[in-house]
Amino acid sequence: MLRFLTAGESHGQALTAIIEGFPAGVPIAQGFINNELRKRQGGYGRGKRMEIEQDQVEILSGVRNGQTLGSPITLQVKNKDWQNWQDIMGVEEGANIGELRVTKPRPGHADLAGTLKYGYTDIRNTLERASARETAVRVAVGAVAQAFLNVFKINILGHVIRIGDVEAQADYNRLTEELYETQLYCTDEKVLGKMIEAIDEAKIKGDSLGGIIEVAAFNVPLGLGSHVHWDRRLDGRLAQALMSIPAIKGVEIGLGFNSAKIPGSQVHDEIAYNSARSFYHLSNNSGGIEGGISNGETIILRAAMKPIPTLYQPLKSVDIFSKENYLASIERSDNCAVPAAAIVAVGMTAFEIARSFLEKFSGDNLREIKNSYDNYYNYLRQV
Repeated sequence: MLRFLTAGESHGQALTAIIEGFPAGVPIAQGFINNELRKRQGGYGRGKRMEIEQDQVEILSGVRNGQTLGSPITLQVKNKDWQNWQDIMGVEEGANIGELRVTKPRPGHADLAGTLKYGYTDIRNTLERASARETAVRVAVGAVAQAFLNVFKINILGHVIRIGDVEAQADYNRLTEELYETQLYCTDEKVLGKMIEAIDEAKIKGDSLGGIIEVAAFNVPLGLGSHVHWDRRLDGRLAQALMSIPAIKGVEIGLGFNSAKIPGSQVHDEIAYNSARSFYHLSNNSGGIEGGISNGETIILRAAMKPIPTLYQPLKSVDIFSKENYLASIERSDNCAVPAAAIVAVGMTAFEIARSFLEKFSGDNLREIKNSYDNYYNYLRQV
């Protein structure tokens, strides 16, 4: 079973991930992973932390001569800011834990719930791990999954379709790698100015903005996931993966919430057949998944990201010790990270699709998996 685990704090020495269950023989290039990390650091509205960090992956195990070995893969992304925090975040006893101690939780963050749950006396123990900085190494994991999916011509891309109340119209013709050289990773050029203006206005007010991202997975084969068991449904897995990204508060697939507003005759995708394409659908309101199973159409996911909870005009809070009313603590932060969230969502989607792909076409090495995949497609052509 393909799975991964991450470790590390926002201002600790590094972020680390271990991937287990990855097959042997898959080509992996550090440059490809680093390019995904670069995308995550981009996007208009990012804070000063991104000026400090220049995320680069180190592959510490599981890869030799540019190919995976089938053993656990260890990835590490070092935190350059560690040099400014090592006295405060030191591992050994004697760390200067009194400096920059946090006692005023931020509304909307894990600060209060995490601190009370684990019995901390310093909110920093919560916020360091709850920070979205952890998603850097998740993007690296997702890039490894994408490298595997690329072998089978499965391509996954993400883009921004809303910032605050400014909505974009998706243009899939512009959803290419070149999009990630732009400021907002948005395919609708007509609204870019309004989006940037909205982000700037929020920053001037000491406020933050959220938005909506969309992920499209192209060329996913029919048959991933299952209707048989609840925890193998592909839509359920993808929804959980996106909901695990910090600040994501809602996920929809295909027509999503709008499908509740209109009759079934306008929702369900009619089925057609021709000898060249076999079975296919005349529309894609289902977002490429029916009954928990990929149906061969493009998988379309959307996720709603709430505004970042660190505000430079902070909201009311209560000191966890004195119980006195205060304004919440301020940690260095972005005021809009929606474009970055799109890249994290691509990585998480890639991982879950790769996981379901390996369950369907299992094997210890890429050659075995290709044979299984080819046999399955021969079967589909004959149906």
